[in-house]
Amino acid sequence: MAPERRQQLLLGVLGAVLLVGVWFWTQSGTPSPSSKGSSAQTAAVRRGKSAPVGAPDVHLKALKVERSKPVGAVRNLFRFKPKPPPPPPASTQREQATPPPAPVPTGPPPPPPLPPIALKFIGLVQTADKTQRLAVLSDGRGGIPMYGKEGDIIEGRYRIVRIGTESIELTYLDGRGRQTIRLSGA
Repeated sequence: MAPERRQQLLLGVLGAVLLVGVWFWTQSGTPSPSSKGSSAQTAAVRRGKSAPVGAPDVHLKALKVERSKPVGAVRNLFRFKPKPPPPPPASTQREQATPPPAPVPTGPPPPPPLPPIALKFIGLVQTADKTQRLAVLSDGRGGIPMYGKEGDIIEGRYRIVRIGTESIELTYLDGRGRQTIRLSGA
């Protein structure tokens, strides 16, 4: 029952805000953006007087009067910044004549990195006296799970380096690409 009561209360508050907004809008008498005329005409209409007819007075002679020029030809709006440093001196002919040093050959590019080991650590089996641990691994294809202890070779490609309580470390057989796999349980 509380959510219905809350909705009714919210609708009542929104209705009151809407009514206050409409009241202020009608009382202010602000002209709409599409209405034409100046604010003086609007104020005159609001007071009940007729709006003045014709163009406002423009003093053309005052526009043509000579005005004083700004003092000082240099204006620096950014006085708080220091001047930029002078440009570097022009290089001599001798420096331009020497060619840049040739790049040193570095040899063939390094081999691409090894792909990540695509096994999941799904469980841990311990003996009753906790002297030996077996890691249970899955390849994610729904096949038979693989297992092994530290130092064992899995799938003929990977070696188990270390078995922890929440993770396992595997490497490729040649010792490269050491990767830690966390216990996922799936």
